[in-house]
Amino acid sequence: MSERMPRGDAATGPAGASVAFDLVLAGDRVLVDGAFAPAEIGLLEGRIARIAEPGTGLRAARRVRLADDEVLIPGLVDTHVHVNEPGRTEWEGFESATRAAAAGGVTTLLDMPLNSIPPTTTVAALAVKRARATGRVFVDVGFWGGIVPGNEGDLRPLAAEGVFGFKCFLVDSGVAEFPPVTADALERAMTVLSGGADGGRDPLVIVHAEDAAVIDAAPHPHGPEYADFLASRPDAAEDAAIAAVIDAARRTGARAHILHLSSAAPLDAIARARADGVPLTVETCPHYLTLAAEDVPAGATAFKCCPPIRGAANRDALWQALEAGVIDTIVSDHSPAPASVKLAGGGDFSAAWGGIASLQLGLPVVWTEARRRGIRLEQVVGWMSTAPARLVGLDAKGAIALGADADLAILAPDESFTVDAAALHHRHPITPYDGRELVGVVRATYLAGREIDGATPRGRLLRRAQSDGGPSGDA
Repeated sequence: MSERMPRGDAATGPAGASVAFDLVLAGDRVLVDGAFAPAEIGLLEGRIARIAEPGTGLRAARRVRLADDEVLIPGLVDTHVHVNEPGRTEWEGFESATRAAAAGGVTTLLDMPLNSIPPTTTVAALAVKRARATGRVFVDVGFWGGIVPGNEGDLRPLAAEGVFGFKCFLVDSGVAEFPPVTADALERAMTVLSGGADGGRDPLVIVHAEDAAVIDAAPHPHGPEYADFLASRPDAAEDAAIAAVIDAARRTGARAHILHLSSAAPLDAIARARADGVPLTVETCPHYLTLAAEDVPAGATAFKCCPPIRGAANRDALWQALEAGVIDTIVSDHSPAPASVKLAGGGDFSAAWGGIASLQLGLPVVWTEARRRGIRLEQVVGWMSTAPARLVGLDAKGAIALGADADLAILAPDESFTVDAAALHHRHPITPYDGRELVGVVRATYLAGREIDGATPRGRLLRRAQSDGGPSGDA
C-alpha cells in the first residue's frame, strides 16, 4: 500500500512564491500527457497546482508515496449510469451507486434520466432528483435530461438548468414513464436543440439506437437459451436505428451520440458519417468488450442487457473500432435491479430485467481484456476518463494536468483478484462478473484532493456550463 508520510513544510513554486500544498502524491508511474513517468503532484484547494520532477521534494501537510506496484491515474468519468433514485431507490440509489463508483476509481458520473420516478424530463423533475442527491454523493454527479413524446417545450429550459444533454429511446425503454420517440420526433428535438440553444455548444442528443420495427418483426421466444434472446435483438435493429440518427444529425447539425453500441454491423456507416463531418460520437461498454454470446450459460439472466452481448467475432471488431477511433468512449451503462426483477422468470431471458451491474468493476474488467490484447493502460484510461470528460465538456476532469480537478485514483495494475458480487458496494450482489478473475485493484480514490472514505459524502452536483467555460457545481 501507499506510504503515508508525516507533515512537512511549505514548498517553493515555480515563481519563487511560498506554496503550502494540501497534499503531495509522488510515484514512479504517474500518467501525465498520455504517458507514465516519475513525478510529484502538488494538490491545493481541490486542484492540481504543481507537476514536478521526481526528487523535487514538494512539501505539504501530507505526502503520499505510491508503492512500487502502483500507478497514479485521473479518476474515471462514467457518463452512463442508472442511479434509479427517486422512485426505484431499492434498485440502487445515490449513496450505494457513488460509493461503488469511488471504489472502482470513478470520480464523476452522469445519471440517466430514466428508471427514476419521476423521469428527468422536466425542470421540476430535475429539481426533485437534485434534492434527493444533495448530501448523498461520494463522487461528483451530473444529470442527463430526457426526450419523450410531447416534451419538446421542456428541452431548452432543462438545458438552461444545466443538464448535460438529452437521452431518448427509439424502442421501448422497459419502463412506462419513459416512452420511446419516433425518428421524426427525434429530428424535431434535434432541431430544437441545435444552433446554440443554451448560448454555447449544442447539448448532446444521446440515443438508445435500436429500431422498434425491426425488433417487433424478430422472433420472441421464451425460455433460458441465450441464443433465442439474442435473435430477438438482431444486429439489424442497431444498424437501422443508427442510420436514422445519422440522417437526423446530418439534416439538423445537432450533436448526436450513440449509446452502448453492441453491434459491429453499423461501424462502416458510422465511420463514413464522421468522415463526412456529421457530428456523431459513439460509446461502448465493458460487457460488450469482454463477454461473448457463446459463453453465456443457459438461464444466466445476469448477462441480459439491451442491446445484447453478441458473439466473439463481433467483440473483436469493437476493439478494432476503438483502436481506430471509430468508437470514442467506454462507459458502464450500470443498470442494476433487485433479484426479484433481474432473476424474474427463473432463467427465462424474456422475463428478466435487461441491465448489467458493473459500476465498481469497469476499470479492471476492461483493463484485464485490454492487457490480454496488448493494449496499454494509458489508452484504456483515455477511453474511460479523458474521452468521456471531453465529450460532455468536463474540461477540468479526465487528466492529470495543471489546474485540473484533483480527482485521482491509485491503481495496482498487476494485482489480481476474484470478483465476489456480495462484497461489491452495489446495492444488489448480482453481476455477470461474479467469480471472474481480473487484474487491476483500485487502492485509493481522491476527489478534489481528498481521499474518498466511503463514509463522508463530499461529491458535488454538476451543471453543464452555458458556454464553453466548463461546468459548475452546486455543492
